[in-house]
Amino acid sequence: MSFAAPLVDGDQVVQLIRDPSKQVGKDYLVIDVRDDDFAGGNIPGALNVPANQLVDEASSLAQKYSAVPIVYFHCALSQVRGPKSARIYNEIRHLQPSLSSQDQQVYVIRGGFEGWQARYKDEKDLLENYDAAHWADLY
Repeated sequence: MSFAAPLVDGDQVVQLIRDPSKQVGKDYLVIDVRDDDFAGGNIPGALNVPANQLVDEASSLAQKYSAVPIVYFHCALSQVRGPKSARIYNEIRHLQPSLSSQDQQVYVIRGGFEGWQARYKDEKDLLENYDAAHWADLY
């Protein structure tokens, strides 16, 4: 059984953020697993759980958010930490019978936060704690 989470484009998350009937933490959840690189901004409502802490936190996260139908993971680029964290989360859910029966979809946001900020940097409703100077130094 594969616990890998499929990649999705940010458009799916944008629709949820902009839908006034949807609530982060209830209808969907974004888990940002960046560590020190969390500085400079984040997706609105994202929960920051650094990848190096996820193994310890995955069980409590899975229990706390078990009723949330869609969970998105990402890191800076969603190439290593984001996919690995989503896989660990899925494995933990599968190991807990009370959670494995829950119908929860887990995805990884393609391009991570670097892709997100490059695409949505001019859309204020799609960024929290955004520091344009932080990103200007990188490009």
